[in-house]
Amino acid sequence: MRKNLAAALVALLALAVTACNKAEPTSAGAASGPVQPVQAAAPPLPTSSRDFVASGPLIVENQLDVAAQREGIVTKIMAEPGTAVKRDQILGMLDDRQIATDLEAARAKTRSTEADLKNWEAETRVLQADYERAQKMWDAQLITKEQLDHAKYKAESDQWDVKRVQEMLKNNQAAERSLELELEKTRIRAPFAGVVARRYVRVGQKVATGDRLFWVTATAPLQVKFTLPGSFGNRIKKGAELQMTSPDLPSDRHKVRILEFSPVVDPSSDTIEVLAEVLGPPGELRPGMTANVRFENAP
Repeated sequence: MRKNLAAALVALLALAVTACNKAEPTSAGAASGPVQPVQAAAPPLPTSSRDFVASGPLIVENQLDVAAQREGIVTKIMAEPGTAVKRDQILGMLDDRQIATDLEAARAKTRSTEADLKNWEAETRVLQADYERAQKMWDAQLITKEQLDHAKYKAESDQWDVKRVQEMLKNNQAAERSLELELEKTRIRAPFAGVVARRYVRVGQKVATGDRLFWVTATAPLQVKFTLPGSFGNRIKKGAELQMTSPDLPSDRHKVRILEFSPVVDPSSDTIEVLAEVLGPPGELRPGMTANVRFENAP
C-alpha cells in the first residue's frame, strides 16, 4: 500500500515538471499583439554645441509716469490705455476756471498799464518840447531863470513817471506769464510720441502735485538689455549684429545691433551688461517681451 502511494506521488510530480517545461515565456508586447513601430522625434535645429543664448527684456528709452504739476480736479480724460499719442498731445485736463478768470483779469490790467504808459510817454514828449522852447526863450532873455527851471524839472519829473509805469507794466506782464504757466499745468500732455499704457485717474478725482496720472511709453526704437559671462569680454564689439528671437513670438526672427556694453566685468556676478537695438520693423514685438540673443561659437 505504501509503495502504491509513493508511486502515485512520483507520477504527479513528473506531470507537473513536464507541463512547466512545455510552457514558453511571453513578453508584454507579445501578449498585447504585434509591436508597433516607434516614430522618431523631430531633429533639433542645427546649432553648434558652443552657441550661447542670452535673455533679457525688450525695452524702450522713453517710458514715463506723467504726474500732476499742480493740484486740482480732473475734468476731462482724453486718452485711454492703448491710445497712440503724439508729443504734446493733451491726455486730460484739470479744472481751470479760477486760473482762467485770474489770467483774464491780469491781461486786462496789463492792457490798462500799457495805455497809461503811452499816455505818460506822450505827456513826456510834450513837457520835453516845453522845456526846449523855454531854453530858447531863456537864450533870448524872454523868460526868467525860475521859469526855465520850472520847465526843466517838470520834464524830468515826467520821465520818472514813465519809468515807474514801465516797471509796473513789466510786473503785470510777469504776473500774466505766471498765470499762463499755471493754466498750462491744467493741460496734461504727452511728453513724447508713443502709446498710453495706463491711466491712474478718473473724471472728478482730486489730485495733488506729483500724483501719477498716466503712464506713457514709446514703442520704438526697441532695445534689449542682457548680461553675458565675463569670458565674452574680448569678443563683444560695438556695432556687431546678432540673431534674436522671442518666446512670445516663436516664429519671428529679428536682428539686433550692439549699441554699448560695460567696459568692465561685474566682480560679484562675473558678467558684462550689454545693450542692443532691434533692427528693421519691430512687427508684433512690444516693450516688456522677452528677447533671446544668440551668440555662435561662444567661448
